Formats: sequence, C-alpha cells, structure tokens
Amino acid sequence: MVRGSRLLAFLLCAIMLSAQATLSAQAATLQISPVMVDLQSNESATGITLRNPGDRPLYGQVRVYRWDQSNRDETLTPTQELVASPPLIQIAAQADQLVRLVRTSPAPVAAEQSYRILIDELPAPDTAATSGVMIRLRYSVPVFVEPAGKAAQPVLSWHLVRDGQGWDLRVDNAGQRRAQIAAVQLVDSAGKVHEINKGLLGYALAGRMRQWPIRLPADADMSGAVKVRAAVNSLPAEAVVTVGQPG
Repeated sequence: MVRGSRLLAFLLCAIMLSAQATLSAQAATLQISPVMVDLQSNESATGITLRNPGDRPLYGQVRVYRWDQSNRDETLTPTQELVASPPLIQIAAQADQLVRLVRTSPAPVAAEQSYRILIDELPAPDTAATSGVMIRLRYSVPVFVEPAGKAAQPVLSWHLVRDGQGWDLRVDNAGQRRAQIAAVQLVDSAGKVHEINKGLLGYALAGRMRQWPIRLPADADMSGAVKVRAAVNSLPAEAVVTVGQPG
C-alpha cells in the first residue's frame, strides 16, 4: 500500500518527477487521452491512448491501484480488479499506443469505485549507466467505475477548522460520486473574498472526507458567516462553511 502526504503532489498535479541518472534535455513528454476515465459498471473494458510526440522511442510501465482516502490521507493499493494491457510499453517516435483497461469482475457496483493508473517512464534498454541525474516522469490518471442508473452526485459539507499550525479546509462527501474541487474562495461575513487556490485543490471521493491545509491572512476574521465558492466537477458551487475546531 502506498500512503501519506507524499502522494499529494502527483494526485493533485497528476505528474511527479522521480530521480534517476543524467538529465535528458531531449526527453519528450508523454501525451495521454483522456486524462480522466469514466467507466460504466455495465462496461467491462475501456482504454487510454498514449502518444509519444518526440523523436525517440519511449519506454514505460503501467500499473493500476485502488484509490481511497482514509485518516486524511490518500491511499493507493495494488489491485487486480482493474488490469492494464500491456503493462510494459514501447512507443515509437511520433506514434500512439492503446492501453486497455479491463475489469476482471464486471459486476454492478453500488457506489462509485476509484482507481489510479500510474505510468512511469523507463530508460531505454541500451541506456548506459551514468553518474548524473536523469529526470523521468510519472503520470497519474484517475479512473472511476460508475454505478448503473442515473448518474449520482456528490453531497458535500464544508468545514473550516483551526489548530496551532493554522487553518484546514475539510470537505465531507456523503454522496456516491467523487467531487473534483478547484478554484476555491472563502467569503467572510464582511464580504471579503479570500482566494485559496486558482487550479485544482483535489478530490473528495464518494463517501469519504478530505482535508487540506490552507493559507489565510493572520487577521482574517472567520468568526461570522462564511461561504465557500468553488468549481465542483467543473460546475460552479456555493455553500455555507461550518467554522469550528478539528474533529
């Protein structure tokens, strides 16, 4: 199992850099389509397309993890519920590679299931060992298996808590669909807008809680009625925020 705050960088940004051998200025960036996969529970397979836009072959490995959130952490657990084929890839220059994602037990699901596909670039087989540092990329693609029937929606409650280290924003998702949360603003009782972030903050998975440390000015007054404005699954949302102590 992979656990902890070290996952946050690639789960939010979808790309993590890992250190290897000498810096390669010629390395091409893998292009992935789609960047998020929705699979209906009555479907047994789907696929993602990997494109190598560079002028050299690209090598990599593809792994599948069950994605969950527990005790305020992201967790990734190796799984065979969803498998990737092929697990090892070699993509010629200016070429595409289809990676199939296959459910090994395509039974209906009662609530949305969440996975992460990790794609790691690997050195070419003939790469000589060096004493420098090479930057190789890791890509992370979210995959969701949806329940049958009408599309579920996230049901969110927002909480602002403070401890000795500062403020945290906690989101509880009681719904059966994940919430992709971005462009978050807090509005205090005086109408002052505090911008938390412009891009993606993260996900609150179905039936889970997620908490993020946030920065607010030292003189920020959160004692009155506080509202949150955000993009949830790319749609504008506004809600009341409960302000209190950590639970």
